[in-house]
Amino acid sequence: MRRFGLFVVVTFLFLAVLLASIWTALAAFYRLQMPQPGPIAVAALFCIFGLLTLIALFTRLRWLVFVIFAATFAAVLIWWSTITPPHDVTFEPEDAQQVTGKIEGDRLVLTGVRNFDWRSKTDHTEKWETRSYDLSKLRSVDLFMSYWAGPTMAHTMMSFGFEDGEQIAWSIEVRYPVGGSYSPIADAFKTDTLIVIAADERDVIGLRINVRGEDVYLYRLKVPPEDIRAILVGYVNDANALAAEPQFYNSITTNCTTAIVRILRLVGANVPNDWRLLVNGYLPGYLYDQQRVDTRLPLAELRERSRINERAKAFGLMPGFSAKIREGVPDPNK
Repeated sequence: MRRFGLFVVVTFLFLAVLLASIWTALAAFYRLQMPQPGPIAVAALFCIFGLLTLIALFTRLRWLVFVIFAATFAAVLIWWSTITPPHDVTFEPEDAQQVTGKIEGDRLVLTGVRNFDWRSKTDHTEKWETRSYDLSKLRSVDLFMSYWAGPTMAHTMMSFGFEDGEQIAWSIEVRYPVGGSYSPIADAFKTDTLIVIAADERDVIGLRINVRGEDVYLYRLKVPPEDIRAILVGYVNDANALAAEPQFYNSITTNCTTAIVRILRLVGANVPNDWRLLVNGYLPGYLYDQQRVDTRLPLAELRERSRINERAKAFGLMPGFSAKIREGVPDPNK
């Protein structure tokens, strides 16, 4: 029994040292502020240190070496905690402004609403607006899913509809500096910051379909009216918080889907844990099981009828875009 207990402990330490070594090597590679090949050299040295520690775990020196490793890793974590989002970054034009909102009674005023005219990925007319909304006329909330890299992962966005047919879409994204590009590994290591975008649907949805050629689905959601308002207020609060203090994007823990889930839970919505919240390409099945979408249809048919690419491309990025892309999309509230 004593040998078995030691085996379990050593196995646990082995996995802990292995994971800590890999994480530290990547953190050094992506975040050490020194000219190359400095970060590569530091990452390689820590990998060697980790390997020697793993070997030592099977010798009588295991406890001494592990304590040294743990103390070194603790120092790494202290260094990591000192890395904060920069305030002097020049961002890409579409990420230049963080939306902010002010609520007085039923009146919501948003400053920095994006309403770009997109002609290509690099050719656009910038337009930032201040818009006012009557929250007493808030009627619906929809979920957009934009598939850009296969069926397993998607970018999620929510859009809120008002009595007069106006929509305001919200997208939680990586905030790219000029010349930046998306890297899921790098963005797990404090590389880029987070942005909450409020935009006209012709902009943020039209960009993905008509310009980038992504595959986009629109799901009408079944949500009580009081919860719709609470969710929208949650987005506004998150946007204001980011404007006051930037936050790092994290492709694993702080991304478009986890941020939505956090907002939903903050306003009291029941969002059970599920693997589909991480592999979010399968989120429609999760919503179907939770009866948040139209369950009068089989899931496969719901997905098919929720795809809006053809209508969006045929109609173009013109006024009336929001109404057009909703034609024929199943609505659980009707």
